[in-house]
Amino acid sequence: MLRLTAGRVGSLVARRATAAFTTSSARMASHGHEVAETVDMSKPLYWDRLDTPLPDKDYKDDLTATDVSLKQKEKGPWNQLTKEEKIALYRLKFYQTYPEMKKHTAEWKTVVGGIFFFLGFTGLVVWWQKVHVFPKRPRTFDDEWQAKQLKRMLDMRVNPIEGFSAKWDYEKGQWK
Repeated sequence: MLRLTAGRVGSLVARRATAAFTTSSARMASHGHEVAETVDMSKPLYWDRLDTPLPDKDYKDDLTATDVSLKQKEKGPWNQLTKEEKIALYRLKFYQTYPEMKKHTAEWKTVVGGIFFFLGFTGLVVWWQKVHVFPKRPRTFDDEWQAKQLKRMLDMRVNPIEGFSAKWDYEKGQWK
């Protein structure tokens, strides 16, 4: 019971803080004009949340004649209620059951689709930059150029003790 109370207090504080930040930023965005809709956090609210098993108020506020008669029946012994009546009473109090709240949605498909869309768009931007923005590859990166440069370094006997020249056999004309 104590944990439930602490959880409800924490939830209430979090909701009030969220509403305070939301309304103040909405007011700033409206440049001094009155905001059309504000939420009064001093009144009880209904939330379907796994961490808050008992919302502040019932899901259904406006009861029909059948709902009122069912509420009167609820005050009597519960073994006289049918299964359908018990489910109807539950639906007056709550919108969803725990399995319905835990049920997986197809939101992951939207997220993955968004990720692939932005990856594709990024690929198009990179391709466009490669074609139109960046200069051509320098000629010094060509295999032919690098082979000529290596031959020139060997002819000049660059770093003969530990470098290229040390690993080249000049008599046979091949690598050692």
